[in-house]
Amino acid sequence: MGAGIAHVFAQYGYEVAWVEVDRTRWEKARAVVSQNAERQVKKGILTPDAREALLGRLTFYEQAQEAVQGVEIVVEAIPEDVALKLNVWKAVGEAVAPETILATNTSSISITRLAAAVPRPERFIGMHFMNPVPVMRLVEVIRGIRRMRLRPRRSLT
Repeated sequence: MGAGIAHVFAQYGYEVAWVEVDRTRWEKARAVVSQNAERQVKKGILTPDAREALLGRLTFYEQAQEAVQGVEIVVEAIPEDVALKLNVWKAVGEAVAPETILATNTSSISITRLAAAVPRPERFIGMHFMNPVPVMRLVEVIRGIRRMRLRPRRSLT
């Protein structure tokens, strides 16, 4: 799932800071995205130049704290293990800027429970992507109990 999410963000022009625990996983992840992008080239969805640009937007890191410096959004897509997700979110929450949007890809864990691990739970959302992400153009966005307070829209009258 993570490879598909990274693929789509990179395909649409976003720089992707991807965290994997070791170089072997980096290589496998990059290979998956590369194969999927090549399939898109063969179908006429991407040009060869767009494929190369997509791959050039992927940067791999071993540590989440390094990867999240200066980013606008963090999308976590690790296995459905509550303890693991809570540990990751505690580290990420301490490292990101206050305005960063934090998003988890989960279909079974409470968004509110995960949001409790970060300093600003009102900036935390769930993003439930449909698989395969590069093909299924649909994502469900879920908010927790604590949510961002938006300023009311100004009336045009």
